[in-house]
Amino acid sequence: MQPEIIIMLTNNDITVSDAEKVFEDCKDLPAQKWGFKDVGLEKDKMTALAKKMKDAGKETYIEVVTYTEEGCLEGAKLAYECGFDYLTGTLPFDSVLAYAKEHNLKYYPFAGDVGGSPVELKGSIASIVESAKKAIEGGADGVDLTAYRYADGDPIELIQAVQEAVGADKVCIAGSIGNPARMDKMKEIGVAEYTMGSALFNGNFVKDGTFRENLQYVLDYLKAE
Repeated sequence: MQPEIIIMLTNNDITVSDAEKVFEDCKDLPAQKWGFKDVGLEKDKMTALAKKMKDAGKETYIEVVTYTEEGCLEGAKLAYECGFDYLTGTLPFDSVLAYAKEHNLKYYPFAGDVGGSPVELKGSIASIVESAKKAIEGGADGVDLTAYRYADGDPIELIQAVQEAVGADKVCIAGSIGNPARMDKMKEIGVAEYTMGSALFNGNFVKDGTFRENLQYVLDYLKAE
């Protein structure tokens, strides 16, 4: 099975200002999972875009990069109020886990010792695995693993350890999969899904190509495998 990709309308960790237009230009393509971050657009624009995505039959994701309990809870409330299906990012505080469950939000918090923006992941593989297990035991649906932002070890070794501990279907690889070699590696090790955003905006696959042309390349590449 090929991994599924979550198309993020973000570039350099910020939602692009013309995210709605980009989505409208690409919504006919066979990519089912779409999302963006909680920074870059006003709340009313986030709500409108999430609705457009759902009206087009897409699954919707918001990634919230914050680390305080207050900030994480605010992110969960934003996800619900804007009508998203999935909340990703944040940390799995009990209050956030409870809010997500109460409001039927599917929740994939960060695993491990994360900080900064862009995110940096630190610590031993064992500690990150334990963090992932604890989040899921606490009620999270899965974990958002920033494997290619891992500062203290090998990202592939980390991914495999977390998958083995909690199940590959409960792990989303967040960020930095921006070339065919890494896409091939994700398939090889059985990753269920990963996000992709900046690589599409920056023409990593079709040099000087549009977002749509780059996304079409990725979808065709996945289909051909």
